[in-house]
Amino acid sequence: MTLSTYKPSRRLRFGVASVAAMALLVALPGSAQAAAVPVPLGTADSFVVLAGGGITNTGPTALHGDVGTFPTTTITGAASLTVTGTNHHGDAVTQQAKSALVTAYNKAAGEGPTSPIDADLTGRRLTRGVYNSASSIGLTGALTLDAANDPNAVWVFQSGSALTTGSGSRVNLVNGARSCNVFWQVGSSATLGTNSKLVGTVMALQSITLTTGASVVGRVLARNGAVTLDTNTIIRPTACAASSTATTTTRQVTKVPTGPVSTGDGSTSGGTATSQGVLLGALMVGGVGAIAGLAARRRRRMAS
Repeated sequence: MTLSTYKPSRRLRFGVASVAAMALLVALPGSAQAAAVPVPLGTADSFVVLAGGGITNTGPTALHGDVGTFPTTTITGAASLTVTGTNHHGDAVTQQAKSALVTAYNKAAGEGPTSPIDADLTGRRLTRGVYNSASSIGLTGALTLDAANDPNAVWVFQSGSALTTGSGSRVNLVNGARSCNVFWQVGSSATLGTNSKLVGTVMALQSITLTTGASVVGRVLARNGAVTLDTNTIIRPTACAASSTATTTTRQVTKVPTGPVSTGDGSTSGGTATSQGVLLGALMVGGVGAIAGLAARRRRRMAS
C-alpha cells in the first residue's frame, strides 16, 4: 500500500497567513485618539509668575501665588504688585522651580499622539486631547473646552512658535473642565491681549507678556525670558485631585473601530477605521479564496 504525503499548497499557506494576520489585526488596540495626561509641575506648581529674565510690572497687579525669577533676579515695579503668595526673587526655591519648569516644558512638548489645529482657535469647541500647531497658536475670540462631564479631562496645547491672544478673547470651561488641567507649551514667546481671559498654565521657552487688563486663571512660566505685567490678575488654580468617577484614560479599545472616530475637536475622522477595514477585507478575501480553492481541489481528488 502506498502512503500519500500531503504537502500544503502555496494557496493554503497564504490562506493560513491571511487568517492569522486578520486575527492579529482584530486583537490590536484601536487607534482612537489617546487622552492627554496632566503635566507634572513639581516645585513650580506654587508659582503664578516664574521668569528667567526678570519681571517688569506696570500698574496694580494681583498675583495669587508665588513669584520668582532666575538667573536674572530683577523685579521692576514691585511696589504696585499685590502678592498673596511668596516673592522668592532668585532664591533656592525659585532655582528649584526653574529646574522643574524645564522638566514640565519638555514633558508637555513630548505628549502625543497629537491632533493638528489651525492658527486661530476662535469658535472651536475642543474635548480633551493633545493639540499641536507646527507654527503659532492664536485666539481672537472665544475658545470652549468641553470636559464631557469628565473631571479628569486634560488639554495640552503645543505651539511650535508663539501664543498670541487678541483683545477681549477668552477661554470658556464647560461640562466639568478645570483650569488646573489646561497646559500651553509655547516654542517661543506668549502675548496675552488687552482684557483677555486665559485659563491654564503657560510655559514659554522665551518671554511672556500680559498687556493691560489681561487675566489668567493658571500660571505664566517663562523658561529663559522675562515676564511683563500691566494691571493684571493671575490666580493659581485649585489643585486637581484625580476623580474616581471619571472614565479611566488608560482603557484600550479591544476591537477595530467600525465608524468615524472623534478627533476631539468637534469633527470626526474615519481614516484609521477605513484603512483597517480595507486591509481586513483584503485579508478575508484572500483567506476565504484560498480555503475555497483547497476544498475544491480535494473534492476533485476524491472524485477521481
